[in-house]
Amino acid sequence: MQSALTAALSAAIAVIVLPLFAAQSLSVPIAASFGLTESAAGLIAMMPMLGYTAGLVLLVPLIDIFRMRSVMLTTLLTGTLALAAAAYSPSATLFLLSAFIVGLTTSATQMVVPLAAGLAEPAARGRVIGKVMSGLMIGVLLSRPSANLSASLFGWRGAYLADAAALAVVCLACALIVPARSQSSRLSFLELVSSLWIVLRSEPVLQRRAACQALCMGAFGAFWTGVPLLLAAPPFGLGQIGIGAFALAGIGGAIVAPVAGWAADRRLDETATRLAHLCVIAGSGLALIFGADRLGFDPAMHRGTALLLLVLAAVIVDLGVIGDQTLGRHAVNSLRPEIRGRLNGLYTGLFFLGGAAGSALAGVAWTHDGWAAVCALCVGFGLAALALGWITSRQRIRRDAGVPAEATPARPDVRRIESRF
Repeated sequence: MQSALTAALSAAIAVIVLPLFAAQSLSVPIAASFGLTESAAGLIAMMPMLGYTAGLVLLVPLIDIFRMRSVMLTTLLTGTLALAAAAYSPSATLFLLSAFIVGLTTSATQMVVPLAAGLAEPAARGRVIGKVMSGLMIGVLLSRPSANLSASLFGWRGAYLADAAALAVVCLACALIVPARSQSSRLSFLELVSSLWIVLRSEPVLQRRAACQALCMGAFGAFWTGVPLLLAAPPFGLGQIGIGAFALAGIGGAIVAPVAGWAADRRLDETATRLAHLCVIAGSGLALIFGADRLGFDPAMHRGTALLLLVLAAVIVDLGVIGDQTLGRHAVNSLRPEIRGRLNGLYTGLFFLGGAAGSALAGVAWTHDGWAAVCALCVGFGLAALALGWITSRQRIRRDAGVPAEATPARPDVRRIESRF
């Protein structure tokens, strides 16, 4: 796979993901524009996320039965129109519907990953996936500040139009670079969706990788939900700009993705996975020490030092989470090329649930014992991921060594997935 094509796909995925989080930054002016109450304003950020989740199940698997280019172009063109519709929406109802469709079509990010994996040589697949993942992380990182910048210059409607223009350029680029490969599957749409459970049940690698990443994303969701609460409170007292600047620590995820991909290509994925889980644990532990008045360090007495060390802790957590995710994507995309759409949709959807659970539990933890409880929750997620990875790795080693079936459960014949319908 040419480096120029990899760079183009990395840039494309960064642009595609931009609108997914824009509503989170623009919810206040959008709510004011439509006269929404505070409780109803929460729908502004929720609708794109609901749409994205639906897209993982309903749209991403379509690349297994239709031409990749046709599915991607249709999805991206629909997303472009939905962004324009959101910008010109005359009512809150039409805006929320448009926002849902925007999120639905943003799931095209999970079409780019299997596309890159399919175009890459097997020996370089990990590095290619890692570079594409870097583009995804950069897009996620820039989504909120770019939305704020566009809104400050052109208003929130102008911000949506800017995203629509950028996505239109990506549509044109994809029409030129995405190959028109046909698929051999004859499943209907309903059969395709029904087969998701069979795919999940039949692929232990998918089960293991999705479970580990769900736990890592639980730590990620809890950490980044709790951080704004910590930074806004004494002794830090940061405003929105300061909290936004702190979030730039997420660039660490973009840096580690190619490294994790390189490790997967060198068959060092098990070692790299252990290191990723240890990073989640270590980063969460450091955040506990330097963010809470516990264990002898008082952040009120060393405010600047505490902030710098919290940034370091955030970088370490992100290194672990994105490292594990990149390794998981390599493993999942190395399974069966003909069902990569379903594999990626399931993998992303399952760990997305883990992140949502972590965010929800962070609020409970904060109410119980503040930042210390949030960090303890993150450490717990990391320890669970480490333990699960070690146990399942041992089971795989025993299975590969020829342990009798009664000691290690047999793997179902995944070749029957298509023939069951």
